[in-house]
Amino acid sequence: MDTNLNIGDIVARKSYNNDVFFKIVEMVKTDSGQVKARLRGLDVRLLADSPLEDLTKVEGEHIREYRKKFIRQNNDSLKKIFSRRAKDQGLKLLRLEDKFQGDFFEMPGRVLHIDGNLEYLNLCIEIYEQLGIKSKGIHIPENEQPASVPELLKENSPDILVLTGHDGIIKSTDRYSDIENYHNSKYFVEAVRAARRIECNRDNLIIFAGACQSHYEAILSAGANYGSSPMRVFIHAFDPVFIVEKIAFTPISQIISINEVIDSTITGIDGLGGIETRGKYRKGFPKSPY
Repeated sequence: MDTNLNIGDIVARKSYNNDVFFKIVEMVKTDSGQVKARLRGLDVRLLADSPLEDLTKVEGEHIREYRKKFIRQNNDSLKKIFSRRAKDQGLKLLRLEDKFQGDFFEMPGRVLHIDGNLEYLNLCIEIYEQLGIKSKGIHIPENEQPASVPELLKENSPDILVLTGHDGIIKSTDRYSDIENYHNSKYFVEAVRAARRIECNRDNLIIFAGACQSHYEAILSAGANYGSSPMRVFIHAFDPVFIVEKIAFTPISQIISINEVIDSTITGIDGLGGIETRGKYRKGFPKSPY
């Protein structure tokens, strides 16, 4: 056991072969007097508790290599998106020649991104900017999201709502259908329901909700278009952004291919899924010179 563990330290769990790196965000004393660490994933949206004796501190080169892998995964996904978008744009321009005699302008879907992790939120906002998507990001802890959603929707009128942060299964049992066995799934479900009381149409307001190991079925049943995690696996910190990009740049006249949406992500179909939904991309004409 490492007796020098502190809040803010980067650690890995021995019992999981040190596969995921976490930051210690809190020390919690159990009823039995045992001290556990509350952990948040460095690159995955996972929340977990761990006894201190199962943790090993990670430093120096190991952290740098881990972050390099994180950056590589993100860059690979961005390259795939821009390649696909260039191909799609070429097809759009060919079709537009018959419709518009002059410059047109583009209106991708607008995003309201509510995140329980401020660091991830700031990184996501940077990626939205790179992708040319207008977004507003708000940091709200998962348990406060249900109460905050109605007013925020009225204030911002987004096309796409993202509700995310961290989640995880509390106990390693087969109680996957019990929403009380998840850290934050019930809050995502409540937040989705609150949003649907404002806008019930799943094409008018498109919702992504969830994080690592979230109760996928409950989230979709509550009214989300897309969610995590079908196989209760971890999802990458930027997966919600990559799903949103496909929605924002698919024309409103088209039903989005679910396979193409999931193919845009890092985690893939085990971690993300959804239902048939129309895109949020619109074209306008003419383009103002001002």
